[in-house]
Amino acid sequence: MTFAIPHGQRLPLAIAGLAFVFLGLFLVYPLVNVFGASFLDAEGTAFTFANYTKMLGRPFYRAAVVNTLEIGVAATLITTVLAVPFAFALARLPIPGKSAILAMASLPLILPSFVSAYALVLLLGRSGIVTQWLQAHGIGFGSIYGMGGIVAVYTLTLYPYVLLPTIAAFKAVDVSMEEAAQSLGSSPGRTVWTVTLPIVLPAILAGGLLVFIETLENFGVPFVLAEDMPIFAVEAFKLFIGETAPNPSSAGVLGVLLILTTTLVLLIQRRFLAHRRFATNARQAPPLLKVGAGVQALATVYCWAVVTLALVPFFSIVVLSFMEFRGPVLHPHFSLDNFAFLFDRALRPLANTLMFATAAALAVTLIGVPVGYVVTRYRSGVASLLDVLATLPFAVAGTVLAIGFIVSFNAGALVLTGGPLILVLAYTVRKVPFAVRSASAIVHQIDVSLEEASVSLGRSPLQTFLRIVVPLMLGGILSGMVLSWVTVASELSATIVLYSGPWSTLTVVMFQALESGGAGIATAAASFLIVVSLLPIALLYRLVRRYELS
Repeated sequence: MTFAIPHGQRLPLAIAGLAFVFLGLFLVYPLVNVFGASFLDAEGTAFTFANYTKMLGRPFYRAAVVNTLEIGVAATLITTVLAVPFAFALARLPIPGKSAILAMASLPLILPSFVSAYALVLLLGRSGIVTQWLQAHGIGFGSIYGMGGIVAVYTLTLYPYVLLPTIAAFKAVDVSMEEAAQSLGSSPGRTVWTVTLPIVLPAILAGGLLVFIETLENFGVPFVLAEDMPIFAVEAFKLFIGETAPNPSSAGVLGVLLILTTTLVLLIQRRFLAHRRFATNARQAPPLLKVGAGVQALATVYCWAVVTLALVPFFSIVVLSFMEFRGPVLHPHFSLDNFAFLFDRALRPLANTLMFATAAALAVTLIGVPVGYVVTRYRSGVASLLDVLATLPFAVAGTVLAIGFIVSFNAGALVLTGGPLILVLAYTVRKVPFAVRSASAIVHQIDVSLEEASVSLGRSPLQTFLRIVVPLMLGGILSGMVLSWVTVASELSATIVLYSGPWSTLTVVMFQALESGGAGIATAAASFLIVVSLLPIALLYRLVRRYELS
């Protein structure tokens, strides 16, 4: 007896099969090995719970858990409170210069967050420029180090994760629901609070979840600002580097705890949203609200103040990169020595960064776009499982995934450690969710009747996908590709564990320079990274504009 697969199901099943193989080998397998390492002794031969009792029994590591969660919750709440009014103002109020504000609000995503942290140290550290100026005028200033400084950096660098989806959600609200509330006597302010905000809640929660997960897995910011405060990701890295036994049991315990924490947050969010209905029947973007001159001026000042404050580290790095550094000491004299040293000593890392980011962005697109199409168009158990698996990298810290890669591909049939491919694969796995989500959002807006008409005229599902669906998805595909490229170029947490020998990147150069007191080359590398990240964004804008006009 043979089982015949329906012709229309062959393409999605083939895509799903290839995706399961890739994610199974390079996501599930490394995570299973991390999980297994946490239950094995130092030699990796005997099963034991002693690793968990040893780690959780130490006040130091319990403090790491508490500190990480407190910082994550504080940064998520502050970022959300800051970004939601910002998003509402840009989406619904007549704010001058909206395009410029929105473009500037996206810039913090380009600069690695640990470089932003170091920029604040140069400004507000114990010997910082602003600190010295304040002290000269008799004004005391507390330390930027510790929990307050870490939360401040996360707020300034991660608020676009909440801002951008919330703007889109405010623009998609059905205006008739607001009109109905006001016709029943609700004031404009009460309508926004009781009608509009609940409708956009999924977007706010999605952005807040990204912020929280980023704070849990971030390695660079606490490394710069935490000093002696134990933090999850940093301690996992230190344990992995410091363990000399064959099995990284201690690092595996922290890795499993980190995965469980982020997975729990994901499940809580999904359960909350599953029991509520947020859909509306929006036919067009709601009109701008008519407000008084005072409210308009206040909203404009607020928007410009937030975006300007968030870009202080961004512009500080660019300015400081043209200053003279002698070790970690800044001298306020114009100099190009930092860039001369960078291009003389770090050309290979520059080339590696461009090569890895390009290769990973292409791989993410080739994998994520077909997966996004399948999980949106085909409602089945296979598609649902694929959707969950493709979202899983959101819940995995870069440090943990990198440890899993080292454990999994350091010996055996597939050896990847020591080469460039392991970095590209790790980047691809980490960024696949971006492509899946962006592709899925676009597919939702494409009428399925177009594909049905193409198939009825004799085109195969594959030809229909390539000739009909892909051109209609082009804007979303390019956006996802550029986002993947930019975030890979500034990636540190996985890179610092996986790179070896000649395969270092710009972020590694920056990290090592900051660690050794070479602030000049770090600021120059950061400025160069800003420039090379802005170029594809500008190119994307031109391509999308031409595509829309055509």
